[in-house]
Amino acid sequence: MKNEIKFSILGAALAVCTLPALAQSNTTTAPATGQTVSDRKENQQDRISQGVASGQLTAGEAATLERKEAAVNQETRDMRKLDGGKLTAADKKTLNQQQNQLSNQIYKDKHNAAVQNTNPTSEVGKRAENQQDRIAQGAKSGQLTAGETANLETREASINHEIATDRKANGGKLTNAERAQVNRQQNRVSKQIYKDKHNARHQ
Repeated sequence: MKNEIKFSILGAALAVCTLPALAQSNTTTAPATGQTVSDRKENQQDRISQGVASGQLTAGEAATLERKEAAVNQETRDMRKLDGGKLTAADKKTLNQQQNQLSNQIYKDKHNAAVQNTNPTSEVGKRAENQQDRIAQGAKSGQLTAGETANLETREASINHEIATDRKANGGKLTNAERAQVNRQQNRVSKQIYKDKHNARHQ
């Protein structure tokens, strides 16, 4: 009889200990950890802008991520338009899946071997780094939309590719003519950054 009582007490204790663990495992599989669609969008933007600022994301990677973010934002607006300004449960589920995919891509891109130089020694490199900092700040502050950021990062990636190609052709250096050409291109991107950050559109 004493043994039966002991086993009953032991069984009850185990059940009590197991309940929090089961509850925890259920909450970890819940979508979006209770965040709204808007909260997650803000979080994704912060992670991208941090990756750009730290050099973990190249201009090309950032451009691709921002294009995907812009597409999700557009789909969110379209869904709200169809449903009187609100999102249905099905809409939220679809958007959550898309944001999960984007979140995974941000993680992969930030932890792969491709990086942006955040401590360049050349004048061209320092200028490129300055542009990246301005873009990252604009994305983080909301002055740049995902679409604007994607466009700017695409242009930055194109200039970076051109610099790399020119250096490869000239033993690792740029000629005076190439530096002048890159400087003109960076001037145009710089003006575009300013315009995009000071227009009426915000993230």
